[in-house]
Amino acid sequence: MSDAYAQAGVDIAAGNAAVAKYKEVLSAARHPDQLDVIGGFGGLFRMPRSRKSVASEGNRTDNDADEQVLAASTDGVGTKILIAAELRRYDGVGRDLVNHCVNDILVVNARPLFFLDYFATGKLDPDVATEVVRGCASACRTHDCALLGGETAEMPGVYAPGHFDLAGTIVGVVYRDDVPNPNDVEPGDVIIGLPSVGLHTNGYSLARVLIPSEEWLKPFHGQTYADALLAEHPSYYTAVRAMQAVAKVKTMAHITGGGLLENVPRTLPPNVKAIFDPTTWSVPLIMQELVRRGNLSHEEQYRTFNMGIGYTLVVPKEEVERAVRSVQKIPGMENATIIGKIEARNADDPPVLVSSRV
Repeated sequence: MSDAYAQAGVDIAAGNAAVAKYKEVLSAARHPDQLDVIGGFGGLFRMPRSRKSVASEGNRTDNDADEQVLAASTDGVGTKILIAAELRRYDGVGRDLVNHCVNDILVVNARPLFFLDYFATGKLDPDVATEVVRGCASACRTHDCALLGGETAEMPGVYAPGHFDLAGTIVGVVYRDDVPNPNDVEPGDVIIGLPSVGLHTNGYSLARVLIPSEEWLKPFHGQTYADALLAEHPSYYTAVRAMQAVAKVKTMAHITGGGLLENVPRTLPPNVKAIFDPTTWSVPLIMQELVRRGNLSHEEQYRTFNMGIGYTLVVPKEEVERAVRSVQKIPGMENATIIGKIEARNADDPPVLVSSRV
C-alpha cells in the first residue's frame, strides 16, 4: 500500500505545508511577550506582571533566567473518538486528551496549571458528555491540574448522530532557565526512549481502514482489537521528573503524529542528527498487525505510528545509565531503554535515521 496514510484521508505533507504557511501569517503579528515561534510542542508566553513589578522591573530583559513563563498547548484525540463512540467507551478518550496535552508541554519542561475541554456534538447526550468530562477530570487530578472549564457545543448537521469531537487546551508554567535548549545537544549524547502502549492518539484513520469495525470485538492476543486500539495514551510526567532528578535532560520529544521522523527533529539543532536502533525496543502487537495488513514501507511505519516509543529524551553519555535506572522504577516504564545516539550531521543528511529492523 503506497502512501497508505494519505489514502486513508490524512496527508502529513499537507499538514507540514499548512504550518509553514501559518508561520508566514503570524510572523507579522508576533506579540511582544511571545517567547518562541509556532511549530513547537507548546507555546511560551511571558508571565503577566503586576503594576508594581512593572514599575520596579523596568530594566528587565528577555534573558532573565529566573522568570516564570506560561506554556500552552491545544490538541485532540483524532479519529480514535470514532471507535470510542461506536463502542460507547467514553471516559478513556478524556484521559487520552489530558495526558496528550500534559506530554506536549512537558517537552518544554512545564508543570500543568489548568485545562479546558471542548466537546462538540450534533445532538447532546448529557450522559455521554459527562463520561468524557469525567475522564478529563480524572487525568487532571492525577497531575494536580485544575479542570478550569470548557465548552459544550451542540451543532446539528455538523456531526452525524452519535458522533462527537473532543479537544483541549492546557496551560502550565516553567522557569525560563529550565526550558530545554536544543543547542545544548551535541554529538556523543544518547537518546532514551519511553515505551508506548499502542497508537496513543494518532494513526487511527489508517487503523480504521486496516481493521474495520466488524473486527473490533474479535479476540486479539488475550484481549480484543478494541482493547488494543483504545489503550490509554499514557502520561510521561512522573517518568521524566524521576529522570531529571538524577541526570541532565537536554531535550525531549513527544512522539505523536509524524512519528520519530517528524517529532524528534523539532528538538534538535541543525548540526546534529538522531540515529535510532529499533532492535533495542519492542513494537506493540497492534502496530505489528497494522504494519502487516497495510504492507507499510519502513518510512510509512515510522512517520505514521510511534512504533513503540512514546517519548524521547537526550542525555549526556556519562549520565545515561543512572537516567535509565531511575525511570525503569516507574510503573509502566520498566522497558524504558537506550534507543539511539546523536551524531554530527552533514548538510545532505536527514535529521533522523531509523535503521531497518533485521
